[in-house]
Amino acid sequence: MTFSTAGMVQVKGSTLYLSPGAQIRDTSNRIVLPSHLQGQHTVRMLLDRNDQVHRVWLLTPEEAAAPLPKPQR
Repeated sequence: MTFSTAGMVQVKGSTLYLSPGAQIRDTSNRIVLPSHLQGQHTVRMLLDRNDQVHRVWLLTPEEAAAPLPKPQR
């Protein structure tokens, strides 16, 4: 994920909007503002029902290498 202009991110060549209440958490699980992030980051994210990015977690290399969690039923 690349944080570009205010309220927008680039993911695999697609531009997505951040939701009005979007939360971005760094590798220490602290909330950070998108304006404080530069460059590309490996992330896990959740989209809201409007396909806007609602939650983002910046991943450590160890977290990025771990398999995705299984969905809950």
